[in-house]
Amino acid sequence: MAKGAGSSPSIPASEDRGTAPATQSLRQFVVKVHSRCDLACDHCYIYEHADSSWRGRPSVIPLPVVVRTAERIAEHAAAHELDTVHVVLHGGEPLLAGPARLRAIAEEFRSALSGHCRLDLRLQTNAVRLDERFCELFLEHDIKVGVSLDGDRSAHDRHRRFRDGRGSHHHVLRGVRLLNEPRHRHLFAGLLCTVDTRNDPLQVYSALLAAAPPRVDFLLPHATWDQPPARHDGRPTPYADWLIAIADEWFATGRPVPVRLFESILSLLAGGPSFVESTGTTSVDHVVIETDGTIEQADSLKTAYEGAPQTGMDVFSHSLDDVSDHPGLRERRRGLSDLCATCRSCPLVQVCGGGLYAHRFRSGHGFDNPSVYCRDLTELITHFQQRFRD
Repeated sequence: MAKGAGSSPSIPASEDRGTAPATQSLRQFVVKVHSRCDLACDHCYIYEHADSSWRGRPSVIPLPVVVRTAERIAEHAAAHELDTVHVVLHGGEPLLAGPARLRAIAEEFRSALSGHCRLDLRLQTNAVRLDERFCELFLEHDIKVGVSLDGDRSAHDRHRRFRDGRGSHHHVLRGVRLLNEPRHRHLFAGLLCTVDTRNDPLQVYSALLAAAPPRVDFLLPHATWDQPPARHDGRPTPYADWLIAIADEWFATGRPVPVRLFESILSLLAGGPSFVESTGTTSVDHVVIETDGTIEQADSLKTAYEGAPQTGMDVFSHSLDDVSDHPGLRERRRGLSDLCATCRSCPLVQVCGGGLYAHRFRSGHGFDNPSVYCRDLTELITHFQQRFRD
């Protein structure tokens, strides 16, 4: 989900932190259509990190929640005269909801938003259950599909396994092949790969390219200062080193596929926008709707502490303007002034933006810290900065 920033001097640490702007529109909505998963990935931020709120929610989103969610989004789009809203069907694993429920959800959103704005409807899946029935549904409702794939078999199956220990790589590739068929290809949104520095970066990159994605994104594993990321070989910047190895190959071969993280860094270095939430300094414009209608902040906050994403609001009792005015969202809308003193004094702040908000958390200090990936982000951006200058 996008963030963006221009280019201006960093704010001195002594400068006032500022005040949040007036109510801002929300444009991106992650709708949890199923709160369970058919895999047991050990790096999952929903089921394996600090927040366990999923246990008390319906497994499948009830239709009254869908109807009210669609109405709230249409109401918000009309009030703010939005030309487009982006809805991502998510989970858990959204395909567990089944084709019939997903069709009803798509129809409800299309109907509610018709005449108000354009609907960009997407779905993020592990692709294990992806088959012709789902592809027909996606064709019918123009649903773009993103797939989680961590590389070759050994890399992917390191984490993305069934509960009985079987790997899911074979199943995922079967789903990707379906998306790559000519009549489905325009629905293929891209691949999302979670970084594990124990996997060979060039083998991972080669395997991703072999799947012929229209774009690729790399996700740093969610971590905080309380639960820092694994650094298996003791190097100070293993995540930067891993990504730089891929970036150098990407540049050397003429950038054969868009890589959102890399494209975002290049864009920000040129004074343009970012295309991912983890870089740049523009404020957040998205929320999550859970299967019970609860409205929350970004899912990544689940890695910080129990209840971190909660707003105390839901689609039945609160408008999306109410949610947009929540202190948590207002805090993250302050741009540079939302960052800690260390970040605000850093020359790379316009590009880094402090990294992903959740990755700044430390008990006793909240989110007023640099990213737990600070050294890696510094090394990665500096490497791109040198290429940008060359």
